[in-house]
Amino acid sequence: MTEMTLPSASPRPALSVDQDGPVLRVRLGTAPQHNTLPVAVLDDLLALLDGLHERPDVRVLVLTGAGPDFCLGADRTEYQEALAADPTGAALRRIVDKAYRVCEALENTHAVTIARLHGRVIGAGLALAAYCDLRAGAEDCRFRMPEIGIGLPPAWGGAMGRLITEAGAARIRELMLTCEPFDAATAHRLGLLHKVVPPDELDAAVTAWVHPLTRRSAEAVTLTKRMLTGYSRAARTSEVALLDAHLLTAQLK
Repeated sequence: MTEMTLPSASPRPALSVDQDGPVLRVRLGTAPQHNTLPVAVLDDLLALLDGLHERPDVRVLVLTGAGPDFCLGADRTEYQEALAADPTGAALRRIVDKAYRVCEALENTHAVTIARLHGRVIGAGLALAAYCDLRAGAEDCRFRMPEIGIGLPPAWGGAMGRLITEAGAARIRELMLTCEPFDAATAHRLGLLHKVVPPDELDAAVTAWVHPLTRRSAEAVTLTKRMLTGYSRAARTSEVALLDAHLLTAQLK
C-alpha cells in the first residue's frame, strides 16, 4: 500500500489517501476531533475526484472517516464566518455550490465508490455517503438529519433528491421533518446501507465487494455504474438542488 500525495489548496491536506493497486482508500478528517466537512475537505475531495479522470487504473474508491465517527456534518461555524466576511452571501453560496460539485463528481466518477461507515453519520456526512455506489455500516452506526432542528433547510450537495431515490420519499420526509436519530438496522431497511456488520467485520465486508469488482471488466463495471446513475437521475425528474446554495444563504442571512 502506498500513500498518495494529494494536490491541495490547503497547506495541510484535509484527507488521508492510500492506494493499494486499483483501490484508493480515502479518510475524511486527518484530525479525528474535527471530523466535519469544511472547505478544506471539499477542496481536497474535488481535487482528488477531478484527478481520477486521468487515473483509469483506480477501479474502486473506499471513503471512510478518521477517528470514532464517519462524519459529523457540515462546518456551520465556517458558514457564519463566510457571512460575516461577506454579508452579500456570495462567499457562502460558493461554499455550498462546492458541496454540490463534490457530490456530483462522486456520482460521476468511473470508479465504484464504497462508503465505509462507523460511529455517527450526521447531516452532510449522510449526504456524502448517499452519493456512494455501495454503503457498508458497522452495527454501532447512528444516523441523523438535524438540519431543520437547527433552523436550516436540508440543502447540502443536492442530497434530498438522491436520498429520496435511494430510500423513498415517505421515510426520508419523516426523518427530515422529525430530525429523529436512527440506527444501522433502520438504515439497512431503508436502503441507505447495503450491509450491516459488527465493527470488527467492517473491513472484511468492504473487501468482499472490492475483490470481485477489481477482477471484472473495467469497461462493463463503469458502463453499468453510469447506466444506474442515469436511471437514478431520471427518477429525480428535476435538479432543484441547483437552488441549494441560494436557499441556505437566504435562511442564514
